[in-house]
Amino acid sequence: MIRAVLFDFDGTLYDRDAAIVRMAELQFEKFGTEFPHLNRSVFVERVVALDDHGHGRPMGFHQRLGEELGFPRRIADELEAYFRSDYPSCCRITEDTLASLKAMRNDGLKLGIITNGPSVWQSRKIDALGIAPLFDTIVISGNEGVEKPDQRIFRLAMERCGVAAAESMFVGDHPEADIAGAINAGLKPVWARKDYWEVPEDVARIDRISEVLELIR
Repeated sequence: MIRAVLFDFDGTLYDRDAAIVRMAELQFEKFGTEFPHLNRSVFVERVVALDDHGHGRPMGFHQRLGEELGFPRRIADELEAYFRSDYPSCCRITEDTLASLKAMRNDGLKLGIITNGPSVWQSRKIDALGIAPLFDTIVISGNEGVEKPDQRIFRLAMERCGVAAAESMFVGDHPEADIAGAINAGLKPVWARKDYWEVPEDVARIDRISEVLELIR
């Protein structure tokens, strides 16, 4: 019997790719006069490609972007600062996801988030979505010194929810960090399907968070 549902954050509880596009469009609106040789679509497409869904995003992202697209480091630094200040506001949660989380709580399920990343950065995005009160625990790798797919971070979340692995489901989008990590920690994995990744055929898959309720019920 499933008593707890734990979630990845970026790319699972909100559409990270859409947020990156939204951010890139805002950046172009604000800074586009600084690189008149570029049009909006070229800028946005290169941002999305270089971001690589977050898991291949290079260090010094905007400096690398500037090198590729031919604008000075000063502008790259300003783009980086703007990203850091405004990206959380570009994150959106769907009505389906919000309603589903509330329904799970009403059903008496324990809910948790397990996310990799710096504590302040991840917390700002979670707060921007206004969903923190819906969760019994939010485990951020920057706080814990361990990150997915390490089994220990899954165990921390389960301990804080007071559940065993056999009673726990983990919903995530990344094949290694989320799905393999959950399997190795003994949780039931559910893949938030992405067209650009693959997971083993026997892993349950969803396109909307409301489908998690169907899997449980």
